[in-house]
Amino acid sequence: MSDATLVARDLVVAYPGGVRALDGVSLEVRRGMVYGLLGPNGAGKSTLLRVLATLQRPDAGRVEILGVDALAQPEQVRGHLGYLPQEFGFPPALTPAELLDHFALLKGIAAASARRDAAHAMLQRVALWDDRGRAVKTLSGGMKQRLGIAVALIGAPQLLIVDEPTVALDPTERHRIHDLLMELAEERAVLLSTHLVTDVDALCQMAMILHHGKAVRVGTPAALSAPLDGRVFRARVARAESARVRGRHRVVREFLVSGAVEMTVIGDAIADDRFKAVAPTLDDVFADATTP
Repeated sequence: MSDATLVARDLVVAYPGGVRALDGVSLEVRRGMVYGLLGPNGAGKSTLLRVLATLQRPDAGRVEILGVDALAQPEQVRGHLGYLPQEFGFPPALTPAELLDHFALLKGIAAASARRDAAHAMLQRVALWDDRGRAVKTLSGGMKQRLGIAVALIGAPQLLIVDEPTVALDPTERHRIHDLLMELAEERAVLLSTHLVTDVDALCQMAMILHHGKAVRVGTPAALSAPLDGRVFRARVARAESARVRGRHRVVREFLVSGAVEMTVIGDAIADDRFKAVAPTLDDVFADATTP
C-alpha cells in the first residue's frame, strides 16, 4: 500500500454520448508536496477535483485518502480533507469570524470556545485577523480567496484541494496566496488545480498536464522540460509573414509584441535564421502537450 496521503488510480468519468471527462487518470500526492494539476479550460480538472473530494463518484477507478477507500467510505475521509472550489459564495453580510464559526460547527466542533479558538487561529493564519469584523461583501477578491482557504483548513485537514485559487488576482495577492500554500504544504499534502503555468512553476514539486480528460504529461517541472531541450525555437516576425511560418512549422505559441508576432516553434530543426534555440519553459511544455 502506498504511503501517499492521496492515491487515485485509473479514474474514469463518462458522460452521455461517450465523452469522457476523465479517461484513466492516476496520481499520488504526499505530505510536504504541492502537486500541480495543469490544463486548459474543459480539460477535466474540476471533475477530477470533485471526485477526489468525494463530491462525485467516478464510473471506474479507485481513490484512497490516508489508506481509506474514499469511494466506499466518504464520510470517514471527509474529516481529513479541505476543499476550496473554483466558485464559492459566502453570505455577504456575515463577517469572516462568524463564517468560520459556522463552518467549524459544520465540521463537528461543538464547543463554542473551541470554535472561537479555531476561527481565530485560521484568521491569523491567512492574515485576515484585522479584517475579522468586516462584512464579507466588503472584502477584496484576494481576501475572499484567503477566507476560502481558511474555511477549507478548519479541522486541520491532512489533504488540501484548491481549484484556481489565484484566478483574477493582482500580482500582490497572487504572491500572498503562493506563500500561504507553500507554508501550508509543510504540514499536509496540497493539490493545486490551475490553468496558470506560472502557479505550477512557482509552487509545485510535481505536476500533471491534463488534456481532454487524459494525463498527457506527469513529472517534476524539470523532468517535463527536459525532452524539449534543443527543440524550442523563438523569433519575432512581421505579422504579414506569420501565416507563412505557420504553414511551414509547428507553431505552439504566438502573441503580439510591439506590432510584431513572437512565435514559438517546436521541432527537431528549423530552416529559418530568424529563429533561435531557447531553453524550454513549462509554458512551452504546456503548449507542446495541448497543441495539435
